[in-house]
Amino acid sequence: MVSELINANPVIYEKKERRVRSVPTAAADEYAVEPIDQQEIFDHIRDIKDPEHPYSLEELKVITEDAIEVDDSRGYIRVTFTPTVEHCSMATVIGLCLRVKLLRSLPSRYKVDIRVAPGSHATEAAVNKQLNDKERVAAALENTNLLDMVDECISPTYE
Repeated sequence: MVSELINANPVIYEKKERRVRSVPTAAADEYAVEPIDQQEIFDHIRDIKDPEHPYSLEELKVITEDAIEVDDSRGYIRVTFTPTVEHCSMATVIGLCLRVKLLRSLPSRYKVDIRVAPGSHATEAAVNKQLNDKERVAAALENTNLLDMVDECISPTYE
């Protein structure tokens, strides 16, 4: 997707085994609010493709299940990701992919906070500010080339 690789030789990790989610079957009200947990958020974002490589964010350990916080009662989700290199120019694109995927997958009652892991990126504060500013995110998504890149990264893969 990108012409010049920033991290030409990333370390590839094994994917975690997918766990079956338990869903209560007892006379479920189809209009009831279902709780969302850490595993569900991870399942939504684990297969997002890296903008530079043909690997998922999970395979590159850019995201892990442990780096997801969910407070279902307050409708708050925080995803902290770790770029593969400190000077990754794709960090904002990765964060945008995470945000868009979750916005498209979750009910609107959730506030999603996307962060770069502390100390993992040279411009951490700037990236965090950009990823959590509604106006900046909206402006970024008006750029058709950027939106195409995001859509490509979050499109499902059939393995």
